[in-house]
Amino acid sequence: MTAHWSPGTHILWRYRANGSPHPHICRPVTVVRDDEELLAVWLAPGTLCVKPELADGTPVHREPLATRYTKPRRTTLSPWFGTGVLKLARPGEPWSVWLFWEPDWVFKNYYVNLEEPLRRWAGGVDSEDHFLDLAVHPDGHYEWHDEDEFAEAQRAGLMSADQAARVREAGREAVAAIRAWGAPFADGWEKWRPDPSWPVPELPADWDRRGRTGGSFNTCLHRPPNAP
Repeated sequence: MTAHWSPGTHILWRYRANGSPHPHICRPVTVVRDDEELLAVWLAPGTLCVKPELADGTPVHREPLATRYTKPRRTTLSPWFGTGVLKLARPGEPWSVWLFWEPDWVFKNYYVNLEEPLRRWAGGVDSEDHFLDLAVHPDGHYEWHDEDEFAEAQRAGLMSADQAARVREAGREAVAAIRAWGAPFADGWEKWRPDPSWPVPELPADWDRRGRTGGSFNTCLHRPPNAP
């Protein structure tokens, strides 16, 4: 457990490739709040991030589902498009809650991202995405997302039957939290705004460094033309 970060601190929010210790998603973020109850971070528009793509350069979401998780991949650089995202995570919970806005700060929705509980290290937090998600509207209505990807990930061997059962149970717990409409949904985060003096965090060259043992994973990073 690392010490709590002060508001305004830049950290990395990373996801490992499923079944691998290697990070394949890395997003530099700014700490909004960090204490025993909650970690809140801001992903600013235009932030240079690391994301996976197929080895031939095809975006993951454009690959047919049947081969999306079986073809070779690489990591690439990409700016965060659109409006920023506020991410909220409570210690030990197997999901994080993201807030999205339309332009001019019109609140759009919450998004419950099912994932491993965050593991803290000196430079940020690590997790593993579990494919299945929930979109939550401001009135409390919710919808399951990516059930097809969840099923395909199991067929591709990225998730065992036992792990899938645990993810389903986490999803039921998340639904109970939505229906109860307690924290963080009832905490007024949709009215939050970032400090205008905050700079956009930079992606460090050693973004893939090991969280506990030092060194790096030597991830093969593709740099698109004109990338920094």
